[in-house]
Amino acid sequence: MKTIFVNGALVAVLAVTAGCGSTGEAAGPASGASPAPVAITNCGLPVTVPAPPRRALAMEQNATEIMLTLGLADRMIGTSYQTDPVLPELAAAYGKVPVLAKLYPAREAVLNARPDFVYSTFTSAYASDAAGARKDLAGLGVPAYLSRFACEDPGTGERAVTFDGIFAEITEIATVFGVADRGAAVVAAQRARLDAARQAAPGADTSLLWYYSGTKTPYVAGAGGLPAAISTQLGVRNAYGDAKQTWPAGNWEEIAARDPDVIVLADLTRGGDGDSAQSKIDFLRANPVTSKLDAVRNGRFITVAGSSMDPSVRSVTAVEQVSSGLQELDR
Repeated sequence: MKTIFVNGALVAVLAVTAGCGSTGEAAGPASGASPAPVAITNCGLPVTVPAPPRRALAMEQNATEIMLTLGLADRMIGTSYQTDPVLPELAAAYGKVPVLAKLYPAREAVLNARPDFVYSTFTSAYASDAAGARKDLAGLGVPAYLSRFACEDPGTGERAVTFDGIFAEITEIATVFGVADRGAAVVAAQRARLDAARQAAPGADTSLLWYYSGTKTPYVAGAGGLPAAISTQLGVRNAYGDAKQTWPAGNWEEIAARDPDVIVLADLTRGGDGDSAQSKIDFLRANPVTSKLDAVRNGRFITVAGSSMDPSVRSVTAVEQVSSGLQELDR
């Protein structure tokens, strides 16, 4: 029986940004340059950034890791909502950024930090009990950016996660900060890794269950999210690809009826029921219904970090992990 645990890396990505952003001036525009304001439409709202931000706040880990990968640690006055251990390659840079809150900082804490740019990859960051609405922040002179995959009005953003969309977001953030060359280098490195992982995948007609959390009620990946995009890239079938929701609530009898070939486990560190990959495996093997699944009986598991199931700089790493896991299970 084989259980595949694969750890990804951002070595190729970080190589292109090595040495960037280690001092306050290193991350700024070229000496003597007069950076032009950046004006974009983000999730249906106009966002104008008069100059490359120097006091940016990232509201959760995915936004933070995108900024750190672009070498922008010295431009950050805060981060929050860490859901997984920070990527080892980014740990040193992350250690230099103040953590404002374990979860989201309240609006007062956000304003007291005096940010000149706020970036989030989740709509919840702009709730009234967090940073507050983006339009309200804009009224205070604070540009606020939201991932195109999490718009307040879904009609103003991307309807489904795609890797082109992820790369476009990285490019846009790099442009806002006046480091477009770094953004281009990061995207080029990620595209190369994506192509390599796709080409190395077995390519068999394999069905994958993307199991995110829960034991009594399992939450799995449906259509439109990153797991669906990864499944498309690797030429495999998402066992719940017909579900209209991005993260539908499944039930074990239906999962047993779908009988996936491989189960991809989200390894969550928050400590809840069925969060860690090992707790999921233990449950699947003990449960009378799931213990009979072919994937469970034969240990056909692949583990990825929980945050890797949301679009970020980890997305290509997740493709590599699943591709490698499928190769190993195919032997």
